Amino acid sequence: MSSMIVMINLFGAVALLLFGLSQVKRGVTAAFGAKLRTGLARGTKSAVRSFVSGFVATIGLQSSTATALMVASFVERDLMRGRRAQVVLLGANVGTAVTAWLVSTGIVWISPLLLLVGMVLYRSGSTARKGGGSALIGIGLMLLSLELLGIATEPMRDSPALAAFLTLLDSAWPVALMFSAVLAVISSSSLAVVVLVLSLASAGILSPALTIVLVLGANLGGAIPPVIATARSSASARRVTLGNLLVRTIGCVLAMPMAGIISDLLNGLPFLNAKLPVDFHLLFNISVAILAWPFSSPLSRLMARLVPDEPKSDNGPRYLDEDTLASPVMALSGATREVLRVGDIIESMLIKTMHAFDRNNLSDIHDISMLEKQVDRLQQDIKIYLSRLGRAGLDEELSQRSMVIIDYAINLEHIGDIIEKGVYDHVTKKVRHGLKFSEDGYQELHKLFDLTIDNLRIAQTILVTRNFDLARQLMQVKVEVRRMERVSAARHLERLRDGRLDSLQTSSLHLDMLRDLKRINAHIVSVAHPILDENGVLTESRVSMPKSG
Repeated sequence: MSSMIVMINLFGAVALLLFGLSQVKRGVTAAFGAKLRTGLARGTKSAVRSFVSGFVATIGLQSSTATALMVASFVERDLMRGRRAQVVLLGANVGTAVTAWLVSTGIVWISPLLLLVGMVLYRSGSTARKGGGSALIGIGLMLLSLELLGIATEPMRDSPALAAFLTLLDSAWPVALMFSAVLAVISSSSLAVVVLVLSLASAGILSPALTIVLVLGANLGGAIPPVIATARSSASARRVTLGNLLVRTIGCVLAMPMAGIISDLLNGLPFLNAKLPVDFHLLFNISVAILAWPFSSPLSRLMARLVPDEPKSDNGPRYLDEDTLASPVMALSGATREVLRVGDIIESMLIKTMHAFDRNNLSDIHDISMLEKQVDRLQQDIKIYLSRLGRAGLDEELSQRSMVIIDYAINLEHIGDIIEKGVYDHVTKKVRHGLKFSEDGYQELHKLFDLTIDNLRIAQTILVTRNFDLARQLMQVKVEVRRMERVSAARHLERLRDGRLDSLQTSSLHLDMLRDLKRINAHIVSVAHPILDENGVLTESRVSMPKSG
């Protein structure tokens, strides 16, 4: 068989393995993704639970990289502490090693059955069953790829070129380790490289010591993709993935000089020598977990020094001071100032959009998307900050105040979405297509824009002062906005019936802008609901009017 055919067979088998891994990940995510993420986020109350959470998540997702990225995102959002995250990744490393060990247990014969059952489940209507079916198909393909890898590597026994290359690697362990690490990075899977090494070792073309070194390289390379993926994330996220890489690097540096001794010891054990690569892969990760576990806190502190926090930019929170969490009144004051800042950003977005509408100039709204992302980030920061404050226990009044701030932040975030995905698009369409509203239609929309901005300013004042009269006034404005929207829509339809060309050209645009501005006002008015409710004047949807004498 020519060397080209051998290489095609080999890489094809590896590709099938990677595809099977992706199928398992996709299926498990579809069937249990939300539960896995929730369990991973909540399962870190103790070091043991953290380790088990990482282990289970990786067994389910068949990817320590996916687990690492989820953990990094939790740390970034302050849902998990750095030292617990390092323990979670130790569990993830053991999880991927257990996966490799299970795949190599010689149950290839069951792959057709898994493919058959998986296909039956996949063709069913249930989303969970489809996910489970996809996962079973992936496992079946992974097992089948092992058989193909074994067939593909058999002709390599007599290859003089491969023998020369492996001899070179056998006399240069650092090169062998880096070669294996690069393969793991390229494939984004240490499991795939370990299984490939297993196939080569089973074909008798790898020395035991070189096998150990190649497995070490796979472990090292498997820690690099999460580092690359979080390169542009916050410092807290980068600390997690870099810490995991540092742990694996230290483990590889300590183990590589002893590769010969380790291989002799393992080959001397009758129950291990049949599957040296996966056995060592598992033992290495268990050993690293045992040795690194006690140092998770010092490692977290070291990474904090090596990867310092970025200087706070104007786009980040200004008033969410961690030190004031011990004083709920001060913390709520800071959160109020921060949410008022979000309201100011929303006001800026509305004014910019109105100016673009008036002037037919898109330069006024070039930064709307950036401002909307800033609103999203600040809203998330406020929610996380106040949720952490709530863990300490608040009295009823402070707890209610906290919920008012969170509700207002959420409503502001919804307004930002409406502006970016609705009003912004409508104004852009008007300018780019050179559309012209009728004078009446233009004035109606402009008046509604002005009223919306005024209402937002009143809402900002209400949040701080909790003034009952202002809250009642804002609630009554909601009725006025509904009336304006109905009247404007009715007038617009009248103009259409009159056959006015300018109204015909802007019909859908006019009605869409009316609808979006009405939705924005509904979110603004919500700040008045708690105050009116406390005073017993809020019915299910509007203010109850006092009875006349």
